Amino acid sequence: MSDHTRSLYALGQSLWLDNITRGMLHAGTLEDYRDRLAVTGLTSNPTIFENAIRDSDDYDATIRAAGRGADPEKVFFDLAIEDLRQAAEVFAPVHARTDGVDGWVSLEVSPLLANDARGTIEQALALHRRAGIANLYIKVPGTPAGTQAIEELTYRGVPVNVTLLFSPRQYEAAAAAYLKGLERRLDEGLPLGVSSVASVFISRWDVKVAKAVPEELHNRLGLAVAGSVYARYRALLAGPRLQRLMNAGARPQRLLWASTGTKDPAASDTLYVDNLVAPLTINTMPEKTLLAAADHARPGPLLEADDSAARAMQARFAERGLQVDELAETLQEEGAASFVKSWNGLRDTIRQRLEQVA
Repeated sequence: MSDHTRSLYALGQSLWLDNITRGMLHAGTLEDYRDRLAVTGLTSNPTIFENAIRDSDDYDATIRAAGRGADPEKVFFDLAIEDLRQAAEVFAPVHARTDGVDGWVSLEVSPLLANDARGTIEQALALHRRAGIANLYIKVPGTPAGTQAIEELTYRGVPVNVTLLFSPRQYEAAAAAYLKGLERRLDEGLPLGVSSVASVFISRWDVKVAKAVPEELHNRLGLAVAGSVYARYRALLAGPRLQRLMNAGARPQRLLWASTGTKDPAASDTLYVDNLVAPLTINTMPEKTLLAAADHARPGPLLEADDSAARAMQARFAERGLQVDELAETLQEEGAASFVKSWNGLRDTIRQRLEQVA
């Protein structure tokens, strides 16, 4: 096992892979990453699946079986669930060993539903039933509509990976929705073992502000925002609301760092690995970042519950008119739009393959 990734895991942080392809599954790459690099879970999104299906012929047989006139969206979910079932089997031993804390894979609802709470709930419930995978999260965006869906889905027992979170405020809204769903279950005497993670995107902050700040402030805002999110996470863990639920059998919603691939070629390729180390958190990495971390990660000090330094750094950006809460709304909207673009590209690719088959 890589000493570098093992050291992160020994500090109490889970390492997940932010990628999936059918070729990776068939070649045994995922098992290798699990055994050699301490990878204990996997995330996916529309962009990842768009690239996987567009860039290979591994999916053509399943597409051919669907036949001409098939709904591209239904075909996609068939493909994705097929892949995620195999990935879930790879991580089933981890899921069993950790008693359900780790070893998860994720499937996203249609990005077209980002502002449709009812549609998100209906599709998430249908996908959860259809997949029948014990260690599968349904990914729901942390938009205002998504937050409504998170509460209802948690109440109905669906494990949720909240995605597209950028700021402490957005994180707290997602966490509150999860707690409310559990509290409704508690009031009705239902079991509280409904797992969840909250995915906070990091690198997009630094890409967004790079042209508006001097070089000394490059690649600083994402980590500063992460510091404040982590402080809110620690406060929630220590708070009576969650502890009351934990006393009745609940588990905390874990914090997940997403978008952790370095975008600036002048910065370290493990920037968002080395500086986001904390127990009871997850770092989901693109394959390139995971391999870099396995080769030369140098974990820094553990994140602290005191975010005074992080807030001081954010203040330096605020002096230049870059306010975190305002930027977070923009980043969330842009992230949702990016996933819609990938979703449409994905459906177009499948539609073209269906026509080629015919």
